[in-house]
Amino acid sequence: MTDVLLAVGTRKGLFLFRGRAGSGPVTAAGGWERAGAHFTDQAVSALALDTRSGRPTLLVGADSSHWGPAVLRSTDLGADWQEPARPAIRFPADTGASLERLWQLAPGGAGEPDVVYAGTEPAALYRSEDGGRSFTLVRSLWEHPHRARWEPGGGGLGLHTVLVDPRDFGRVTVAVSTGGVYRTEDGGESWTPSNAGVSAVFLPDPQPEFGQCVHKVARDAVHPDRLYLQNHWGVYRSDDGGRRWSAIESGLPSTFGFPVLAHPHRADTAYLFPLNADSDRVPAHRRCRVYRTEDAGRSWTGLADGLPATDHHGPVLRDALCTDGGDPAGLYFGNRNGEVYASADDGTSWRQVVAHLPDVLCVRAAQL
Repeated sequence: MTDVLLAVGTRKGLFLFRGRAGSGPVTAAGGWERAGAHFTDQAVSALALDTRSGRPTLLVGADSSHWGPAVLRSTDLGADWQEPARPAIRFPADTGASLERLWQLAPGGAGEPDVVYAGTEPAALYRSEDGGRSFTLVRSLWEHPHRARWEPGGGGLGLHTVLVDPRDFGRVTVAVSTGGVYRTEDGGESWTPSNAGVSAVFLPDPQPEFGQCVHKVARDAVHPDRLYLQNHWGVYRSDDGGRRWSAIESGLPSTFGFPVLAHPHRADTAYLFPLNADSDRVPAHRRCRVYRTEDAGRSWTGLADGLPATDHHGPVLRDALCTDGGDPAGLYFGNRNGEVYASADDGTSWRQVVAHLPDVLCVRAAQL
């Protein structure tokens, strides 16, 4: 099995681990090795492990209560960190806005190795062409006529999803809570809302053009036009790049949750972590379960082997479920109880990596 770097962003810093997806916990002989704790006075709300150049580059969106949000980089697995003298992301003065938090850091396409995207609060998209050292506001989305009518979700008004089409890097899909899904097909010159079929049960019109509280979107590994969407009530699939969505909820214990993850290699395979309700944000039926579909959402299976069997109260946030890109896929998730779990067999069985961390906000992994 291949060694894995596992990065866990928490309310109180970044924790790095080295090991293998099927290994035992950090405290066990032959288990995971703690590789470092960084920025322990800051909340780490966004992470990226960029493997396009071979060895991973770590990109961290950290938030200091004194200095504010920042993007930090490491090219040596966390031994050293670089932060630019001037903030990498700043809102231009004429916008009248200031950066509150980083919600997303996402590498661009495989053929554009220096491009990195950032999603922020207030909801905006930024693009870097120097590997994340500096970013430029994507004005076309910021100035979209819908933006003034986007409303904050329960955690704020954030742009949390960036998906680059592997066939055409100028085609990008983003999602905003609460604004919905938007896509560009011309390199960001223009943006089109892509929410047809996605409900907004909290609005007078439950099927609006925009304004849905989309929680996360993932792209199928084999069929790039197939997208999976976890909504604020509702799970959906699109087979046409997001132009139209259909419900794929049969077999789930709840349709409320935050993350959705596609298998890195297998078609029609995706993962969710359902929660009871928006007013009861604990695992569905108080059971720690990942749900997997292998038929594009026609059916779902609860995966429980190795996970806690008693009542459990640790929700998983939208960026706290990830894969290391392997096949079979190494899968990882962290919860708000400070527990992190790993699977080496596409999610069929799990082992705990570590417990008693601070509140886990985001998780990323990469094979070394």
